[in-house]
Amino acid sequence: MGCFACFDGGNKKQRKEEERLASAEARARAAEAAQKRQEEFEKSAAGRAARAQLQGMAKQSANPNKGEPVLK
Repeated sequence: MGCFACFDGGNKKQRKEEERLASAEARARAAEAAQKRQEEFEKSAAGRAARAQLQGMAKQSANPNKGEPVLK
């Protein structure tokens, strides 16, 4: 029985390493897919509209009161 524990321990280590590598590969593929989706969104009409809206909001927040008093 003692020898089987030795073999199983090696298997567990190898299996954990394989799972770690597979997980790292899956994360890399997911990151690439997310980057591709982001690039496609930025090129789309919805992406351009979202960017324009964010820029408009940034301009508005940069100059919120245009010289008017806050309290009237």
